[in-house]
Amino acid sequence: MKNSTHYIISGVLAVALIILFILHFTSRPTTGETSRGQLSVLLNDSSVTLPVAYVNVDSLLMNYNFAKDLNESLLRKEESTRATLNQRQNQISSAAQEFERKLRNNAFLSQDRAQQEQERILKMDQEYQQLAERLTQDFMLEQEKLNIQMEDTIKARMVEYNRSRNYEIIFSNRTTSTILFANDKYDITNDVVEFLNSKYGPVTATTEE
Repeated sequence: MKNSTHYIISGVLAVALIILFILHFTSRPTTGETSRGQLSVLLNDSSVTLPVAYVNVDSLLMNYNFAKDLNESLLRKEESTRATLNQRQNQISSAAQEFERKLRNNAFLSQDRAQQEQERILKMDQEYQQLAERLTQDFMLEQEKLNIQMEDTIKARMVEYNRSRNYEIIFSNRTTSTILFANDKYDITNDVVEFLNSKYGPVTATTEE
């Protein structure tokens, strides 16, 4: 994730590019006061659209079929991990209950046999903790890998997307973005989603009942 300095610099550069664009298309050999007046009129003209746009990333991820498939893949992995851990936990719980029952009824042949069973249950619990840690780490690595895959795919597709749109800048509209306000006419989210889905195809992941 980019740091805050990057976002500040990005915001300054974006504003600078927009102003340069406006000045380029409005500059004439007139007085400074006239130029400022023309700039003001241009900025307030709702029919003027600058070569900038933004994408609502949350909406994009909700509607992009590739994102849906990756999310479904993560959910299946999470469910599999939870099922495995629950099964191990139930085994430990059953063994512990059985141990307590035998202990109450003096069912162990000797004190050593009771101690061996207790140590076996403790070992099962230790192995469970190690398994839980490993599976959690595996899940986080998988999530990170899919996030990188998603980001790389969208970036590559956006280059292709912009070949026929010719935007100078395309922002992402998220909590950490530099966009605090933008006119709806600069929102190209739906167009981007349609383009991305046309390249990816329909959702392929299915949820088991």
